[in-house]
Amino acid sequence: MSHASTGVQEHPAPTPPPAPGNSLSSGTLPRLAPLGFAAVSIALGVGIGAAAGWHSRVQWGLIAALLFLVISYVATSVVENRRQAKDRLATSLVWVCFLIAVVPLASLLWTTVSRGSGRLDIYFLTHSMAGVLGSEASGGVYHALIGTLEQVGIATVISAPLGLLTAVYLVEYGKGPLARAVTFFVDVMTGIPSIVAGLFILSIMLIAGLEPSGLMGALALTILMIPVVVRSTEEMLKLVPNELREASLALGIPKWRTILKVVLPTAIGGIATGVMLAIARIAGETAPIILLVFGSQLINPNPFEGAQSSLPFYIYEQYKIGESASYDRAWAAALVLIAFVMILNLVARGIARWKAPKTGR
Repeated sequence: MSHASTGVQEHPAPTPPPAPGNSLSSGTLPRLAPLGFAAVSIALGVGIGAAAGWHSRVQWGLIAALLFLVISYVATSVVENRRQAKDRLATSLVWVCFLIAVVPLASLLWTTVSRGSGRLDIYFLTHSMAGVLGSEASGGVYHALIGTLEQVGIATVISAPLGLLTAVYLVEYGKGPLARAVTFFVDVMTGIPSIVAGLFILSIMLIAGLEPSGLMGALALTILMIPVVVRSTEEMLKLVPNELREASLALGIPKWRTILKVVLPTAIGGIATGVMLAIARIAGETAPIILLVFGSQLINPNPFEGAQSSLPFYIYEQYKIGESASYDRAWAAALVLIAFVMILNLVARGIARWKAPKTGR
């Protein structure tokens, strides 16, 4: 039964306007709005700090950071909505924390470069401190650079195989109380102070009647490096898909050969990166070197006999002299050490990119 048309056109009921502050279709701030908020916050922070008589730029920066968070949240709430305001507040908080972490690092790097670059030259890199007084402007870092390369090299030769084999055991074979004990002691060794490692090797030297040498310092650095290599290698081995292991074992290949030919080549990029970062971690250690190597003004290319120097010990030694020329040498040596660590990190990134699994066709 059909209803007759009444001739009256019905209109849908109007929808109520969205509640203010909760609409998903509100206005949108321009893309460069955060830069404007930052500029206003910096200006207000400087103005408030100057008006209050605060001369510390750190205080000005903290005020500007707080104002940036408040201005970003309020402006986004008014123009857009509260949901977008909360999202922008979280994003702004991440950026503020990032800048707070980067500013000291950038300040340290800038200070080191500005004060060390004036003394850093070929002469400084190719001469030692033999016969040079602390107040003289001559002398170089060659003997300390040789000591650092040899000590770090010996520590790497010892630590890399031990750390790699320990990580392979924990990932591929480790089960039961032994594996748990090894994991526990690796975690403990990761956090031990460097002076403890130096005291341990020093006690062995005193018991065995050994003389200070670069080898003793390298052994202390080995103790600090092994847990870093184990942890990084272990995580890289865990990232290798189990399907690769299962496919190899299904073909009848022994487990040791599967590890050698499948697992390790797959994770070699991350393993090399971990080793490089571990080297960078021990390159700046000073306490074990002071205890075990004793330092030397002469060039000693033999790490197994006699006192040696290193870049961290050289920096400490020159700063302790207290002369203007020694301060310049200390800053230049610090710049060399930073460059050494930076080169290692770049090499690690290059190896990781080179050995990364290829994607696509």
